[in-house]
Amino acid sequence: MNVHGQHYRTIWLKKDNPGVVQIIDQRYLPHKFVIEDLTSVDEVATAIFEMHVRGAGLIGATAGYGMYIAALHAPRHNADAFSAALEADAEKLKATRPTAINLEWAVQRQLAAIEAAGSDIEAKIEAALQTAQIIADEDAEFCRRIGEHGLSLIEEISRRKQGEPVNILTHCNAGWLAFVDYGTATAPVYAAHDRGINVHVWVDETRPRNQGARLTAWELGQHGVPHTVIADNVGGHLMQHQMVDLVITGSDRTTYTGDVANKIGTYLKALAAYDNDVPFYVALPSSTIDWQMQDGVKEIPIEQRDATEVKYIAGLSDGEHTSVLLTPADSPAANYAFDVTPARLVSGLITERGICRATAAGVLELFPEKKLD
Repeated sequence: MNVHGQHYRTIWLKKDNPGVVQIIDQRYLPHKFVIEDLTSVDEVATAIFEMHVRGAGLIGATAGYGMYIAALHAPRHNADAFSAALEADAEKLKATRPTAINLEWAVQRQLAAIEAAGSDIEAKIEAALQTAQIIADEDAEFCRRIGEHGLSLIEEISRRKQGEPVNILTHCNAGWLAFVDYGTATAPVYAAHDRGINVHVWVDETRPRNQGARLTAWELGQHGVPHTVIADNVGGHLMQHQMVDLVITGSDRTTYTGDVANKIGTYLKALAAYDNDVPFYVALPSSTIDWQMQDGVKEIPIEQRDATEVKYIAGLSDGEHTSVLLTPADSPAANYAFDVTPARLVSGLITERGICRATAAGVLELFPEKKLD
């Protein structure tokens, strides 16, 4: 992704110091572009929990680099002490955000790679470094492929509309900032825009943290994609009046049966899309698929975050980043971060291997190696 003409990923190793992981601190966007250095596992855990980084793929990549930092700082005098420190740091990272499966997936992948490196501690550290970079590179490449597969949906609508704008609604931020590069829900949009297809994006503000209004709108603006920010409750009205051709969202965890956990409010968009015959697609890399869970509504853990995110809103005032109280000071607030959209409401899943039906049979057709005996 280009920012003011310069290419960035969302996470990388510092050029002159590979012991430092650098991230874009998304708390300050769109008003300030801040790069933060992470040098300890505690700093990585804080960055994930407090949402300096967020989004399924980026959480996973950050956890992967976090395990590399853990290996760098683990005791080297004794193999057992080294392993014990890694296990403790792994649990610390996994506890930060329970809904997004990419986090646990990346941590477990790191532990397996480090164990497979043998008994030499320096070899284990090198394995952790290589695995962190592989996780990040795979995330970017899978998102690029998602863009190419999803492009076909937009091309078909554009042909049908004879070049008139294809209006796409998205929720939250499943863009470049939620992954290492390209994004998932936005990847087909960028691919279509770059091919010269006339696209326009309706951007849900996505309360309570406003990732759509702050992040998706900023991304699309940086790429030159026409877009309009809307309040969360506008989507149904737009669909009733044939102003939405396609809905594409991301996912933080998808069961192999096609149920999708995504940012709170996604379920309501899916219901509106279903009622108005608007295609509702979910874009995700396979690292976001939970191959053990069948019933997303009953089984996927839903993170409940601090009430202050609901009661306060952040923004720019007189050039300073600040927060403002919205509610009565003594009113309690609930902050469910995700909801689950049942597979029956999902038109299809866009993955790095192609588009499939949101069913166990459809998913396993793309990923036959996951079939159980």
